[in-house]
Amino acid sequence: MDLNIDASLTYTLGAERLALVALEVAEYDGQTVTEDCLEIADAALRDIDGEDRVGKRKWVRVRDDKFTLRYRAQVQVSRAPAKLDILDAVPLDELPAEVFSFVRPSRFCQSDQLGIFATRRFGHLSGGKKIRAITDWIATEMEYVLGHSDGGTSLLDTFASRKGVCRDYAHIMCGLARASQIPARYVSAYGLSVDPPDFHAVVEVWLNGCWQMVDPTGMCSADEIAVIGVGRDAADVPFMETPDEAQFVEQRVRVTSK
Repeated sequence: MDLNIDASLTYTLGAERLALVALEVAEYDGQTVTEDCLEIADAALRDIDGEDRVGKRKWVRVRDDKFTLRYRAQVQVSRAPAKLDILDAVPLDELPAEVFSFVRPSRFCQSDQLGIFATRRFGHLSGGKKIRAITDWIATEMEYVLGHSDGGTSLLDTFASRKGVCRDYAHIMCGLARASQIPARYVSAYGLSVDPPDFHAVVEVWLNGCWQMVDPTGMCSADEIAVIGVGRDAADVPFMETPDEAQFVEQRVRVTSK
């Protein structure tokens, strides 16, 4: 599928006039960036690698406190939806070193607190069938509610309330997968069918020796997602972070298909 992405944002920055942004589509398996353009007026820029060397981030230092950015891209996505039911889990002692860290709990994803629940609810299943059951549980138990959570909301908060947005759904998915000893990582992305339009969060799980993409909100299929970056949880892949206070002015994300 061919995706057209158009994102813009405006913030007022603090005294440092510095921001680290991560919203350019990554060169990544299953997707090819055919064209992209990042426009930031009157700024000094420096690229650094994204987490786990997926994608890139950009340091931006502006001359005044007004920070305005526009990003446009065309992406060909060839990624097929995972056939979860036929995929096997990889034993813990056979996981690659770079994958094993995604079994562990993290700042916003305290998966070690869900072990008993995961065993009781999904312990009779294995591999992709277990992941399928987790996504079905999320679809039944979770309610997509704008404004219910914020940047400090963790997996445990969401598990208690059963409400949230894509960020919270991704944390629940990662937490239950990790509690089931299946590596899972948080993915920041653009998605075609995200409603309301915004940056999106999905999950990759390690099955059959590679990463398989799952959208726990059910909004997007794998071929409708353009990956920006990956991490342990939302703390690793914010679309923007600053060393001091930043005030929101305007933000728009639009994803269409040809």
